[in-house]
Amino acid sequence: MTDFALNDKAFDNPELEPIRAGFGRGLKEAGKKDESIVALCADLTESTKMHMFRDEFPERFVQVGVAEQNLVTVASGMARAGKTPFVSSYAAFSPGRNWEQIRTTIALNNQPVKIIGSHAGVSVGPDGATHQMLEDIALMRVLPNMVVIAPGDSVEAEKATLAIAKNNHPSYLRLAREKTPIFSTDDSPFEIGKAYVLREGDDVTLMGTGTMTYQMLVAANILAKNGVQAEVVHVPTIKPLDEKTILASARKTGRVVTAEEAQIAGGFGSAITEFLSDQLPMPIKRIGMQDRFGESGTPDELLEHFGLTGEKIADTVGEFVKKAHQYHR
Repeated sequence: MTDFALNDKAFDNPELEPIRAGFGRGLKEAGKKDESIVALCADLTESTKMHMFRDEFPERFVQVGVAEQNLVTVASGMARAGKTPFVSSYAAFSPGRNWEQIRTTIALNNQPVKIIGSHAGVSVGPDGATHQMLEDIALMRVLPNMVVIAPGDSVEAEKATLAIAKNNHPSYLRLAREKTPIFSTDDSPFEIGKAYVLREGDDVTLMGTGTMTYQMLVAANILAKNGVQAEVVHVPTIKPLDEKTILASARKTGRVVTAEEAQIAGGFGSAITEFLSDQLPMPIKRIGMQDRFGESGTPDELLEHFGLTGEKIADTVGEFVKKAHQYHR
C-alpha cells in the first residue's frame, strides 16, 4: 500500500492554488530558521512570490533588476561568502537567458545557489511561446552537481523549498504559474531524491512530475473504468532519480508512460527512459511537448490542445496499452 497521503478533495471540487505560492511561504519559513539565507530577484518579486521573504527580511533581499546573468553571478559570489542564496525569475529568463553563468559560476564551482524558475510550461497561457519555458528540465538536469525538482502542488513546493534550503547543493526548483489542484497534504512525505507511489496497479505505470502528476491521477481513474489498472508514481525529484522506486514499479507493471509539461527531448521522460534502458528495457511512452513551441491561449485550452489533460492522457495510455506488451524479467 502507498503511504502517500492524498488530499481527500483532490477529485471532488479540488482546492486550487498556484504552486509558486507554496515556494513563497517556504522561503519565508526557511529565512526564519536560517539567517544565512538571502534572496535575489530580477524585477519579478511579486510574480515569483519572493515578496513574502522581502517583506519579512528586507535587509536580506537584493533586487538586481532586469539582469538575469548578474542575478546568478552575484548569488554565486554570495554563496562563496557563506550565504545560501535563492534567486527567482521566470524560467524563460532563468535558466533560459543565463544558463552559461549558471553553468560556470554555480554548477562548476558547486555553489549552493537555489535557482527558482517560475512560470514554466505551456500553462503560462496567453503570454505565448516566448514565455512558456519548455526546455528547462533538459537544460538543468544535464549540469553536473545540479539537483532538479518539479513539485506537484503548492503544498509540496513549500516542503521542497525548505528541503533545498538545507541540502548544500546547487538546486533548480521548477514552478507553474496558474492555480493547480492540491493533491497532497501536510502529512504527505517529501524528500529530495524520492518518488512516491500514489496509486497501485498492475497493467501500466504512469510516472508524472510537476503539474502532470495530478493529470496522471485523473487518467488512472478514467482508465480504471475501462478495465486498465494503472499504477501512478509521482517523481518530484528529476535529478537525482529515485531509482529503486522507479525500477520496482516498472518491473511490476512491465509498461511505463511518462508525462511532463515540457519538451520530451532531454526532459523527464528522457531521464526515465535512459535509466530503464540500462536497467530493465521495456515499452515506454513519453507524453509532453513534441519538438515544438507553445502557443497563446488559456491554460486549459493549451493543456487540451497539447494532449496534457487527464482525459487526453487516458486516451493515449489506452492506445499504448493495446499495442505494447508487458515486459517482465
